[in-house]
Amino acid sequence: MRNPLSDKAVGLKPSGIRKFFDIVNEMDDVISLSVGEPDFDTPWHIRDEGIYSLEKGRTFYTSNAGLKELKEEICNYLKRKQGVEYNPLNEVFVTVGGSEGIDAAMRAMLNPGDEVLIPQPSFVSYEPCAVLAGGVPVIIELKEENEFRLTAQELEQAITDKTKLLVLPFPNNPTGAIMEKKDLEEIAEVIIKNDIYVMSDEIYAELTYKDKHVSIAEIPGMKERAILINGFSKAYAMTGWRLGYACGPKEIIAQMLKIHQFAIMCAPTTSQYAAVEALRNGDEDVAQMREEYNQRRRYLLYAFKEMGIKCFEPFGAFYVFPSIKEFGMTSDEFATRFLQEEKVAAVPGTAFGDCGEGFLRISYAYSLDNLKIAMGRLADFVERLRKEQKG
Repeated sequence: MRNPLSDKAVGLKPSGIRKFFDIVNEMDDVISLSVGEPDFDTPWHIRDEGIYSLEKGRTFYTSNAGLKELKEEICNYLKRKQGVEYNPLNEVFVTVGGSEGIDAAMRAMLNPGDEVLIPQPSFVSYEPCAVLAGGVPVIIELKEENEFRLTAQELEQAITDKTKLLVLPFPNNPTGAIMEKKDLEEIAEVIIKNDIYVMSDEIYAELTYKDKHVSIAEIPGMKERAILINGFSKAYAMTGWRLGYACGPKEIIAQMLKIHQFAIMCAPTTSQYAAVEALRNGDEDVAQMREEYNQRRRYLLYAFKEMGIKCFEPFGAFYVFPSIKEFGMTSDEFATRFLQEEKVAAVPGTAFGDCGEGFLRISYAYSLDNLKIAMGRLADFVERLRKEQKG
């Protein structure tokens, strides 16, 4: 009997995040800090709009590109927040989460052998999506001493005559790193000089704690070279609604939409109506959630300092990325022992690329009470490890 499986699919490594998530589900009394899912309920007025859409019988397909009013609100939002203007008719479409936008962009833009520059540590989907689209992932290893930002020099050194696309994963999962305007301006010079494109994953754009998020699309000369990916999961606590969007040059969006037509048809109708309400009236909800995340972020940094654990200060998303190099074990070994001995789940840094070795991702999309318990257990764990090292 012939092999029914695709070599490409078989060759993909399973998600390191889900590995620990699955282990946690089989254990009792575990505090999980492993999944990037807000612990807040979707704000009531947003849920109410979804419920109302069902009560009104709005259970039909929308257009492939999404509800007209939602696309208009997306464009209004981006103009208001980033000062970038998109045409709702042909420069934006609604996706099933930001993840679909990532996949569709790569499939629409890449020819076999095209190189995709992927800064790591970063979200687990970029590399497999590039492979499935026929591209060749080229990893740029981000450095702790640079606060895990991508530098223009690192980008320039990675570009070859086969490079077509740069993934820009900021604010960053798992490190919490951000790119400021001056960083993006330097990156933009390299992109334009080398005639490449950028896919900017800005799903955490609303969750920055230093300055307002700056999009690469704001930088002069970049809007026509950038696919902007965003969504509702993180900012509005709408993970299960599965809704995102992609904006960019109309010729790229047209091909992404074609793929979306055949693979998806349209994003969930109920979710789209709820998202209109989120964009129109959700700023206050986002601000309140962001402030609570910021309190948790500051608490974790204080707790690490008290434990003597090195951790650079992240200014975006809802993750911290402490160094565990002093303990002389791999990230996977550390996370596994921490889970088994203290019943706290965190994700090894290597789940986000080999250069994540020596780090641990901890999500603070969890209650402060749970974080305090988990940090107490971490303090006990590292104290025990230090005693072991001393013999």
